[in-house]
Amino acid sequence: MRLRNSVPENVVAAARNAAGSTPAERAGWLSAVADALDAAADELVPLAHEETHLPVAPRLTGELARTTFQLRLFGEVLRDGGFLGATVDHADPGWPMGARPDLRRVLVPLGPVLVFAASNFPFAFSVAGGDTASALAAGCPVVLKAHPGHEGLSTRTGEIVTAALAAAGAPDGLFSVIHGVEEGVAALKDPRISAAAFTGSVPGGRALFDIAVSRPVPIPFYGELGSVNPVVVTPGAVAARGEAVAAGYAGSLSLGAGQFCTKPGLLFLPEGHGLDDVLHTAVGAIARQRLLNDRIASGFTQKLAELRSVPGVEVLVDGDQQDFAFAPSLFTTTAEEFLAGGSAVREEHFGPASLIVTYPGQAALIEVLDSLEAGLTATVHGETGEAAYVRSLLPSLTRLAGRLLWNDWPTGVTVSWAQQHGGPYPATTAPTTTSVGTAAIERFLRPIAWQGFPDALLPEPLQEANPWHLPRRVDGLSQADPGRHRRCP
Repeated sequence: MRLRNSVPENVVAAARNAAGSTPAERAGWLSAVADALDAAADELVPLAHEETHLPVAPRLTGELARTTFQLRLFGEVLRDGGFLGATVDHADPGWPMGARPDLRRVLVPLGPVLVFAASNFPFAFSVAGGDTASALAAGCPVVLKAHPGHEGLSTRTGEIVTAALAAAGAPDGLFSVIHGVEEGVAALKDPRISAAAFTGSVPGGRALFDIAVSRPVPIPFYGELGSVNPVVVTPGAVAARGEAVAAGYAGSLSLGAGQFCTKPGLLFLPEGHGLDDVLHTAVGAIARQRLLNDRIASGFTQKLAELRSVPGVEVLVDGDQQDFAFAPSLFTTTAEEFLAGGSAVREEHFGPASLIVTYPGQAALIEVLDSLEAGLTATVHGETGEAAYVRSLLPSLTRLAGRLLWNDWPTGVTVSWAQQHGGPYPATTAPTTTSVGTAAIERFLRPIAWQGFPDALLPEPLQEANPWHLPRRVDGLSQADPGRHRRCP
């Protein structure tokens, strides 16, 4: 039975049943959910538009397509089987440190996961988004805490997901949706919850993280919190293609009304760059866009006022406002003034605004970069002839971010095998993990080693005959099973 605003009573049974399922069965569940969401697009997309004010096309239609794509991609992860990390060390009486027993290691589901949906992506980071997809792929039940910014969409999406899972034969209680702040906190404290995932603000995420790690039995909390995503433009890039860089920057900072976690919040340009007029024209030509809700609009207005009050910060483009709709604003300051500017110049501004920082030379640029808080991304626009110059920046940029970009823009996070969407705190609370891409499944798995068990009692991934035809490491050597074309069952 599922209870509104609570963890389902049968979530433990669902976790046990899901852990006993095969990867192919779970892939079928995800595929069924993806098919059901695609079939309901004509209902869901208008509902999302009504509640979030995001444009129907290409934004919401594309985001729903992304959501169903990542569900199916995790099905590919399951069929591949490598995510299990199956490892076999046979008994070895001649092992250098003494006789080695037979040891076999594999990853198993962590248990029920509480997912806090995000406001700015009502499909891809919400009810059936990446956290839900990766947790279900791992074999973990999901309790989804709906975001109040799109509650009607969350309820309807939850109904579709639940029905699709049931029709595909998934265990009852594998997925549920709850609403309300108090209900979300209560669920986070529930001893049946084994992990939590969150996408949102630093204050909200930190408060939930503190609860998760202060429980009598602490649990992992995978929070994506905040990021300013610095972009460095070298002197060579300004000389070679300054106008193109300015146009790309304007488009990236205003994408989705600046409500992307990967928005370029800081642009570092060399002194004397000569791009002020180009930037003013490019940014000033962008029309107002409505923010997601009045709370976000109010917070954005306050952040703009704080930034305007910082000594040394000048307004380059003063974007106008009408109700909850804002045109982009652009500010500028120097590296010296930035270092003295305090938190107002360093914090994320969730909305269409960004700050340009001019630097006099390489040493000053590195000093400013080293003063920044960590984030999700860091970008360099440079020329291949500046390799030595750029190489000197890489230690600072590597410290800052989980994804580095060359001559590109950070907005737009593709879902793939090599993607990394994370970074040191405050970007995330778990910098060794990602919330986007196939590696996201690793957050909801834990290892178990089996020592000395007879083959008949071992789980299939560790049995000698390798019945699932998994890629495995055997006695230290990677092995791809010759029958692996049959894929993981």
